[in-house]
Order: sequence, then structure tokens, then C-alpha cells
Amino acid sequence: MQSTASFFPTHQALIHGGNAWREPTKRCKCQRKTHLSFTSSFNSLSNSPISSVSFPINFDSTAEPLRLQPPADSVQENFTEALDNSMNLQISMSEIHQITPGEPCERIFIRDPPWIASLFLKGLYKSLQKGVKLEFREIEKRKYNLLRRRQIKAETEAWEKTVEEYKELEREMCEKKLAPNLPYVKTLFLGWFEPLKQAIEKEQKTQRSKKQKAAFAPHIELLSAEKMAVIVMYKMMGLLMVAQQDGCVLVVQAAVQIGSAIEQEVRIQSFLKARSNQRTKVPADAQGLNEEKELLRKRVNSLIRRRRLKEVQKLLKKEELKDWGRDTQAKLGSRLIELLIESAFIQPPVTQSADSPPDIRPAFWHKFKPVAKTPGKNIVKNYGVIECNPIVLAGLDRTAKHMLIPYIPMLIPPKKWKGYDKGGHLFLPSYVMRTHGSSRQQDALKKISGKPMQKVFEALDMLGSTKWRVNRRVLSVVESIWAQGGNTAGLVDCKDVPIPEKPLGGDLTEMQEWKWSMRKAKKINQELHSQRCDIELKLSVARKMKDEEGFYYPHNLDFRGRAYPMHPHLNHLSSDLCRGVLEFAEGRPLGKSGLRWLKIHLANLYAGGVEKLSYDRRLAFVDDHLDSIFDSASNPVNGDRWWLTAEDPFQCLAACINLFEALKSSSPHTVISHLPIHQDGSCNGLQHYAALGRDTLEAAAVNLVSGEEFADVYSEIAARVHDIMIRDGNKDPTTNPNALLAKILIDQVDRKLVKQTVMTSVYGVTYVGAREQIKRRLEEKGIISDDRLLFRAACYAAKVTLAALGEIFEAARGIMSWLGDCAKVIAADNQPVRWTTPLGLPVVQPYYKSERHLIRTSLQVLALRREGNSVDVRKQRTAFPPNFVHSLDGSHMMLTALACRDAGLRFAGVHDSFWTHACDVDQMNLILREKFVELYNMPVLETLLEDFETTYPGLTFPPLPERGNFDLREVLKSRYFFN
Repeated sequence: MQSTASFFPTHQALIHGGNAWREPTKRCKCQRKTHLSFTSSFNSLSNSPISSVSFPINFDSTAEPLRLQPPADSVQENFTEALDNSMNLQISMSEIHQITPGEPCERIFIRDPPWIASLFLKGLYKSLQKGVKLEFREIEKRKYNLLRRRQIKAETEAWEKTVEEYKELEREMCEKKLAPNLPYVKTLFLGWFEPLKQAIEKEQKTQRSKKQKAAFAPHIELLSAEKMAVIVMYKMMGLLMVAQQDGCVLVVQAAVQIGSAIEQEVRIQSFLKARSNQRTKVPADAQGLNEEKELLRKRVNSLIRRRRLKEVQKLLKKEELKDWGRDTQAKLGSRLIELLIESAFIQPPVTQSADSPPDIRPAFWHKFKPVAKTPGKNIVKNYGVIECNPIVLAGLDRTAKHMLIPYIPMLIPPKKWKGYDKGGHLFLPSYVMRTHGSSRQQDALKKISGKPMQKVFEALDMLGSTKWRVNRRVLSVVESIWAQGGNTAGLVDCKDVPIPEKPLGGDLTEMQEWKWSMRKAKKINQELHSQRCDIELKLSVARKMKDEEGFYYPHNLDFRGRAYPMHPHLNHLSSDLCRGVLEFAEGRPLGKSGLRWLKIHLANLYAGGVEKLSYDRRLAFVDDHLDSIFDSASNPVNGDRWWLTAEDPFQCLAACINLFEALKSSSPHTVISHLPIHQDGSCNGLQHYAALGRDTLEAAAVNLVSGEEFADVYSEIAARVHDIMIRDGNKDPTTNPNALLAKILIDQVDRKLVKQTVMTSVYGVTYVGAREQIKRRLEEKGIISDDRLLFRAACYAAKVTLAALGEIFEAARGIMSWLGDCAKVIAADNQPVRWTTPLGLPVVQPYYKSERHLIRTSLQVLALRREGNSVDVRKQRTAFPPNFVHSLDGSHMMLTALACRDAGLRFAGVHDSFWTHACDVDQMNLILREKFVELYNMPVLETLLEDFETTYPGLTFPPLPERGNFDLREVLKSRYFFN
């Protein structure tokens, strides 16, 4: 029997009789059999007992129909629920009647039962949902490809774009006979571009025609003259912007950096050329190629046909892209600098008479000058420098935002790390470790296969996959304050300090004081200039990225295993300004716990001692200041500006805005938060030493043990320093010269004075380093104005602080001494200290006595420093304890990052500060404690000693120091371990 299913707006079964075609009566038996088989199937799906009913059946058309409105949209919220309900539809027995045998069998068109319709609709919904998903994926794929193309352009066409910009400006100037209205720095570059380009073109022709070519001759041909001109100008000005030495930069530094930038661009263009060969075969010139080159050409063409681009890259890299080396970079850079000096001129902005010749001066010049080897040190030596005309520097800090920045944050997730130079940026040179030229560290990384370092690579990938965006509301506040002259919220003053006037007819003492104060004012102004340029560069990146949906930071490591973003300016490791302007691109609902953590986070950022209170008291602090918080969020620039009193003002403002949005909402827990919430270690270096030494008292001092109140080790040290100074102050000044200094300092000792010294003590801070740290804090207080007295007071305070530290952390000092003794044994054998971190990262300390290598350039003879063959014994010994602890805190951070990834959390790490969404803080807190315990349940020191005995078999090492019996599981219960 045939049946037809008809779909109508209701599930009422409609019967078409009357004029319907009638079957012969004799076929009723077989017809009945067919219907009985259908009945058995239907009976299994109905709760009503219909087994005694004979078929055919008829549906009562008068029954009240069950109406199922068709969905307006396949993504309607109650759509699937309606489908599920329709599966439970039942047919009432009142709607069925029996056809007697004598009745003629009519042809019946039966509408399928409701469950068939529901199955059909459910299948339709699933197919539509699948289609929507596929369409969404296609949209995301197109979006990703668009961003990827933009990223490739940013990495490969930055210099090309700048060249085209200056060529276009030149054309416009020639056509209109009028100089375009440009920012100051671009006006300078436009004036230098054409003369420098012509000078480089002339040099390229000269080197081609010379029989005895210069060492840099093959390399100066590898880029166009116009592109080289742009790179030289931008690199030189970039170095001068951040110069620490009175508007000058060392020749060796400038030459190597410019040569390196040229080499980098050559590599990128060579790679792009190799990619273009996917469609175009390598041209054959058999007569000009020897057999080896011909074989290479055939091999490349074969690989290109099979689209095996990576192997093509390897072949070309091996054949043509060998490292230039610092000698070549320095020689090429020196010649290009010399051409810049010969080509770049400026004209002072003064009114000149029409008859007088124009006052044209060189923009740069080369000279020898006494320069401190390390900024801030008194030891000076004559170095060759490139000095800049003060007129050039005059407007540079205001237009620094127009400088080119190649390493901007990425628009797409970075390439996954797979080796030493495989990962990170798509085209810009990226290395998994910042080795700073240490060949031994590079060799150690290149020798090890990917598998032992897999966790390290995955952790870097996790950090790089965190998507960020610019907090526009905070950025607008920053821009407003900066436009008003800065000098607020940690922003540097946009004005220089006045230079004191020379006294007329003063005596020798007055002249000496004037010279001293003038030098000091110039030094301050130079520092202000560098800081202004730095802020402009940070803001230029923020402005560039503020309209992006999100961006990413590829990460790599220092040689100890600590992770850093590869972008140098606007990143979350930087200042309060950067951290306030950045937030997670992904938002998550606050939730109940998230609202609590947001308040605690705001209290921590306000600081001033609030961050050391118990959690309940921090929450109470925020609740007591809600009016100020709301005013800060709604009117940050012209209101009461309570947020400016915070220790981290811009981060505090971001938290105020987020809390204001939540508490003004009718449902605070559902408000979406993009703000990263920080959990910071409590003097993390000492926490690692306490875990290594298992000392119970030290563990309690740094919050490895649970307590109702926060244990503040900095305040404890400050209290001890204060007690020592009180005792010294009561002594006789005639027999104890420190008595007077103690009396001066007693009222200035606080937590902030000693914090940096305590924090860095476990990282090997020396007495000199501690003195400089405390001196800076005393300068900030401004109570001691005499420089000589300030220096003596800093010396005394540093000695007392280090003595107080030794009294509390004896076990930590014992482990530090053991590590230093082991390093001394190794270094005495003229070998570097090597070890492997718990995550499998090989570490080689790069401290060797450097050797001077003289090279003759067109400017001067340069003395390049390179790694020698003799280790620096003192540096190997003193640096090993802090480096080893840094490798452990880096391992803890990476273990936490991987566990957060597996738990579905967003994560960012700043050494001993771990960040995630407010709603996920509780989960991250549990993870980071578990990973800390997991790390130190490993026999860390025992493994280190075994590695030493294996790596240096002929050496004898001291026995392990004694350790306590602290139970590491206490960390799991400690509220303030990270907080």
C-alpha cells in the first residue's frame, strides 16, 4: 500500500475520502496484513494499548489539534526543546475507530505520526547547525587569512613602505614646489633621504668598478640604495633616542646594529624570493654554473614542483644565507654611517637676512670622547662616538611616535616553537633563547633534540597564544594627561629642568658648585629626554593596536629559562603604563569569586601597605572607598582623581572602571571582565630557597605556611634595621662614626627603603648594588640634599640591611654558599657551569673573559669584543646561585602555564607574578601551589650534584648542605603563598 506524508502547520491527521480512488474489496486481506505489520511498529512507540485494534485505522478529524509553531530561526533558543517535546506526542484512542469487514476499503492518505515529523525537523536542525558551524569556520578562516596577510606585510614590507612614503613625498614636493607639512623627525628624514640614497648608489658603483674591493663590497649590493638609506636613518635616530651619553652613541654599537638590520632585511627578501619560485622555476644559465650549482638548481626546481618549500628554504639557507658575522656587520655599518655623516645636514630655525648665506650645519659627526663604560660609573675611557647636533634632538622626543617599529605585536598567534630558530614570528628572525652571542649556549640548544625540550616549547606557545587588546578608556586618560604635559601618574615631565646660570664674578667655590649643578641638570635632562622618547614609543604601539580585535606576543627565553615577550615596547612585563593599557582580549563573567578577587586586586594595586593586610581587611578597604572608586571610573581626569594616589595608578584606574561596571549592573556576577588579576609570590626568591632548604622558620617568613595574617618579610627586615640603627645612634659619635648617620636615617627606615635589597639579595646583589638601590630610595625621599652625606648614609644603610638579612635567612645563605662553592670548583677548571632545568632546558653560563678583536673600518679601528677561551671565575661563582634560582622560578611558571592550558584558563606570567581572569583565580591558585609542591618534591639539589659529577667527572664537589624537615604540603593550605 502506498502512503503520502503531508506537512501542515498542525499535527492533525487529515484524511482525504469521498472522491478518493477505492481499492477492490478482495484485496482487503492482504491490505490488513500490511497494516498489521505497521501496527506492531507503531505500538512499540505508543504508551496506549492498541494491539487489539484491527487496521485500517481512521483519525478523528474533530479532535483538538496539537499545534507546533514552526521555528522562525534555526538558532532559536527553545527550538531543540520543542523538538524533544514533540517526540513524546501520543495519539489518543478516542481518535481511532475500527473499520468493519463489510465496509469498502478506501484509499487512505495518512499523515505520518508526529515523531516522524520531529525526527525530520531534528535532523534538519542538526544539518542547519552543522552548516552554520561550517560557515562560521569559513568566516574565521577568511578572517585569519586576512590577518595573516597583514602580519606578513608588517614583517616583510615595513622598510619598503617607508621608502615609498619618502619617494612620494619627494614627488609631491617637486610638483607643488612646496615642502609638505610633516612631523619634525620626518622632515629631517625627508631632507636626508635623497642625498644619502645618492651617496649609497655612488658607493655601490664604486665597489663594482674597483679591482681591489672593500670587505663589505658583496654585501652593500644586496639591497637597493633607497632601502639602505631608510634603514640607516631610522636605526641611527632610534639609537640616539635612547642614548645614555649626552646625545651620542658608540660607533661600534651603531655600526653593528645597522649592519645587523641590513643583514636581517636581506634574509627576509631572500626568503620571499625563494617563495616566489614556487610558480617560477629557477632560471638556468648552464654556462655560468659549475656542476655543483647546476645540481643545486635542479634539486631546487624538483622540490618546488613538489611544493616542498621548507626543504627549498634549507637548501638556499645552507648555500647562500650564511651568517655575516660581526666583522662584516661592523665594516658595512661603519661605511654607511660615514655616508650619513657626509650627506645629512640641518639648518637652524633662525631668521636670516636674504643676503647672508644659509647657515647649514652637519647633523652628525664622528669624534673620540671619554665615556663611562657602564652608565652611572666613574670609570671612563676614550671611545669613538657618533655625536648628534642638539638641534636634531630638540624635537625628537615629541615626534618619536613616527619612528618605525619592526617588532610590533602579532595579529595572529605566533608560530609554534620547534627548535632554536623555528618559531615565533613568521619572517622576522626569532630565536628561542637570547644568547647574546654565546656560541656555547647556542651549541647546547642546537644539539638537543626537540623532545626533551617539548614542555619548554609548549609553555612558550601557551604564553604566546594569550590574546591581548588595548584598554581604550585607560589609553584615552593616558593621552589626556600626556597632552597636558605629563608629570602625573608616573609619566615623565614634558619639560626640561632649567640649566643654572653662570655666576658673574663668583669665587672658585661658587664656580665649582655651578659646574656641578650644571652637569647634574644636563644629566637629568638627558634622562628625561630618553624617558619621553620611551613613553612616545609605547604610546605609538598602543595607538597602532587600539582598533585591533586582539594581538599576541611571541615569547622566548633568557639563558636561565625565564620567559619574555619579544616585542620590546608595549608589553605586560613593562611599566604600570603598559600594564594599565593592556587587557585580555577574551572576556569572562566575573562570577561570585571573581568579584571578590577584583576587589582584592584593586586593593593590591592601590598598595601603600594595604596590599599586606589580610584579605578581609583589603575587601573592607575597597568597600570603604567605593565613592572614590566610582568617581575615578566615571570622571578620571576632572574628578577627585583618587586613583592617582595609588602606587600603580593606571592599573588601579583599569580596576576601578571594571569594578564600577560590575557594581552598577543589576547582576554584578554576570558582568564580563577582561582584566588580568595578578597573583604575586611573597619574596619569591626566598620562597624557592626555603623550599630547597626545608627550613620551617624561613618558610613561615615567606608565607609557605598557612596563617591568618600576611607574613611580610620586608617589614620584618625593616624593623630589624631600625633596631640596629637605634642601638648605633645611642653610641658615642667620637668613637663610632656611624652614630650620626644612624640618627639621620632612623626616621627614614621603612619597608620601601629595604624592599629592593631584600628582594635581590637571593639573586646575588653585592654590597655596591645594595648601596645604589638604597641611595635611589633616599634620593626619592629628598630629605638628604648633600650628595656626599647621601652617599655615606647609603653605604651605612646597605651594610645594616645585609646584616639583618643574614640573621633571618641562615639556611638560605647556606644553600647559596654551597652553590657558589660548586661553581668555584668548576670555574677553577676553566669550564663554564652547566645544568639542566627540571623541564629539560640546557643552561650554560656565558661568563668568559672577552677578547678584543680589532678591525679596520672606514671610520676608525673598532675593537670588537668576542667570547674568549678562559672563563671568568669570579663571575661564574657569584652569578650561579641567582641564575640557578631564576631557572627554578622559570620552571615553576612554565609548569603552571601548561596546567592552566589543560584546565582551559587564560594565563600570562611575569616571572613570579601569574595572571588570569578574575573568575579563574581560585583554580589558578590551586594549580600554582600544586606545581610548586610537584617541583620541590623532585630531588632538585641531589639531581644537580649528580649532573655535576657526571658532567665534570674529574672534580670533587662539597657535600650537600643540611636541610630541615618542613612539610611541603603546607604550601597547599597557605592563603598568602601567592596573593
